[in-house]
Amino acid sequence: MMLEVENLNVHYGAIHALKGVTFHLQEGEIVALIGANGAGKSTTLNTISRLNKPTAGDIRYRGASIVETPPQDIVTKGIVQVPEGRRIFPKMSVVENLEMGAYIFSDRQRIEADIEMVFGKFPRLRERRKQLGGTLSGGEQQMLAIARGLMARPQLLLLDEPSMGLAPIIVEQIFDIIREINQQGTSILLVEQNAQMALSIADRGYVFETGKIVLEGDAGDLLEDPMVKEAYLGGG
Repeated sequence: MMLEVENLNVHYGAIHALKGVTFHLQEGEIVALIGANGAGKSTTLNTISRLNKPTAGDIRYRGASIVETPPQDIVTKGIVQVPEGRRIFPKMSVVENLEMGAYIFSDRQRIEADIEMVFGKFPRLRERRKQLGGTLSGGEQQMLAIARGLMARPQLLLLDEPSMGLAPIIVEQIFDIIREINQQGTSILLVEQNAQMALSIADRGYVFETGKIVLEGDAGDLLEDPMVKEAYLGGG
């Protein structure tokens, strides 16, 4: 078991944002967290990354609790989050953004090799390598955000709404890349409002409603589930 989240509770002041959330992810899986906006999906990722502090519950990574681990040490353990809204550095070039993703490493040769590796996955970024991040299209910025995350060599990649605001053809490209990253050995926890796309590449999924998990199962089964179809896939 790579990741175990057990009875996770998070409060924002008086707001009870997560209410006893329990799920797991096994090595090599893509696990999708789906649900409406505000259901608790992003809060879950932020709590795993230690950007939020839980009020109760435990998070175990490879069997060891990480709820007291400082956020900067989460990355060195192999957990990397690609945040919602991309959050690239707009006044830095593509290469400089990628170098920021490798901040935990000091070996220049290794960093250069990893830049070449991500350019192999994202040829468009190679073409734009000297361009400022803020001048890229939305799809290119999303590619850069994922590529920057890969520069830290994650074992577990947390992806928060990678399809948000993108044209359908770009969404397909992004999800093809996510599938490829997984096939090359990176486990992925995927938060996504586009349930159809998320479940089409995931092994398993969990459905969130108002801070709770209300349904879980194999991704194929969830795609056929009447409740999921009605709520997230446009009906029957």
